[in-house]
Amino acid sequence: MGAVINVDSSSFEAEILTAPIPAVVDFWAAWCGPCRMMAPVFEELAEEYAGRVKFAKLNVDENQGIAAGFGVMSIPTLIIFKEGREINRIVGYMPKEALKANLEAALK
Repeated sequence: MGAVINVDSSSFEAEILTAPIPAVVDFWAAWCGPCRMMAPVFEELAEEYAGRVKFAKLNVDENQGIAAGFGVMSIPTLIIFKEGREINRIVGYMPKEALKANLEAALK
C-alpha cells in the first residue's frame, strides 16, 4: 500500500534522508489552495510508486526550521531526495502527468 506519511523535525532524517529508496517530500500548509489541489495527485502517485518511492508531507507551519533549511520559499514545493541528497525540486501545482514525468526523470 502506498500511503503518504507525515514527517516532522523529529522524523525527517530517519524517514527521508536515510531512506533506502528515493523519497518525495511535499512541503505544504493547510491554508494553501494549490497545496490542497496537489494532495489527491500526490496520493495517487504514492499508490502507483508504492515500494519504489516514499511519499511524505511536511507541514511548513509546524516545521519552519526544516522548510527554511531547504530554502522553501513558496508552497507547494516538492523535493525529491535520493540517498539523502536533493536531486530535484518542483515548485507550485503540477498536473499528475507532468509530475510523473519529473519523477521518472529524477529516478533514472
